[in-house]
Amino acid sequence: MSRIILLSTIALLAVISCDRTRSSTGWDYMPDMYYSNAYESYTFNPNFGDNLTMRTPVEGTVPREMVPFAWEKSDEERLAAGEALLNPLKISEKNLAGGREAYEIFCNSCHGPAGDGQGYLFTSKRYPYPPANLINDKVKALKDGEIYHSITVGYGIMGAHGGMIRPEDRWKIILHIRENLQK
Repeated sequence: MSRIILLSTIALLAVISCDRTRSSTGWDYMPDMYYSNAYESYTFNPNFGDNLTMRTPVEGTVPREMVPFAWEKSDEERLAAGEALLNPLKISEKNLAGGREAYEIFCNSCHGPAGDGQGYLFTSKRYPYPPANLINDKVKALKDGEIYHSITVGYGIMGAHGGMIRPEDRWKIILHIRENLQK
């Protein structure tokens, strides 16, 4: 008799546990955690004192791989950066290849493959202002720190690229400009 009850129980559990519809996930062990209340980024949230869902970073924190830059966007600051900043990278095939790759990604569309300011955005008339010619004597006379400053915070009509290009890649771009384009 106990054997029949045991087999009946197993058969009943097997039938109950098999669900022919794939839309049901079965029983929820903790439904309050399974169906959590998600808040959109810019919506009201009663869980915080300021009722904002989007939290501000802790004051003084710096995003990963972001290096604070001490100079502002001005000619005086650019000259000061030129005196203070020296390219820490040595000329090597690896650094030049990395500089060429980063230049093609970030600089080529404006400054052109030859660095002459004839990039696609200018020659196609999508951008009305001519980008800087990186192979002229004026740019050749700039110190590496000045070019690094210009890439980081921008210069003239060129916007800041410090948030897009890692510091090491900025130095590699400068090596590429000096060794491959300006020679």
